[in-house]
Amino acid sequence: MFRFVNGDWKGSALPGASESKGASARSTRADAVRNRQVLLDAAAEVFVASGVDAPIREIAAKAGVGMGTVYRHFPTRADLVVAVYRHQVEACAEAGPALLAAAGSPFTALHRWVGLFVDFLVTKHGLAHAMRSDSGGFEALHAYFLDRLVPVCEELLDRAADAGQIEPGTQAYELMRGIGNLCAGQGDDPRYDPRRLVDLLLQGLRQPKSA
Repeated sequence: MFRFVNGDWKGSALPGASESKGASARSTRADAVRNRQVLLDAAAEVFVASGVDAPIREIAAKAGVGMGTVYRHFPTRADLVVAVYRHQVEACAEAGPALLAAAGSPFTALHRWVGLFVDFLVTKHGLAHAMRSDSGGFEALHAYFLDRLVPVCEELLDRAADAGQIEPGTQAYELMRGIGNLCAGQGDDPRYDPRRLVDLLLQGLRQPKSA
């Protein structure tokens, strides 16, 4: 309750007022987190389809938000590309165990995970250009990428090898680098399909069936 004493208001807020303000603040923060997540998902889809130089308005339209919302979360294109990069690294890292649990076989899980990895490489290959003035930051992100994803790929390969579905001995780093090189070769040539070549690479890992 408030009272007017000596020319000023004294007292405390009405019961429940502070709780209401706290709930409102939490709701605002939750909305901001949701908006950021929606933007990252939309930007990832647009980058896969159109590259990291896609117009910001295309990302805003995909997310169903205004341009101001995009720039409020990500003031520069480099900020957005880096955020999407981290977002996709985490998505790929989390997808490995989930695919192993849900897929019918370890090789199927590996195949599906590689598809996600190929989508991610679109952002990775555009990252160096977006961060051309921050080589140290790029190197740190590359180290983070390796730390998070090489163990996931190793687990997928080991499980497929243990199941007798691929030849044992394939190194995760070598496979990921090979896939990266195949995807980097596309450029602007519409005749080049890196996904088909990546699929051929994976099929080449398969254990020959006994006669």
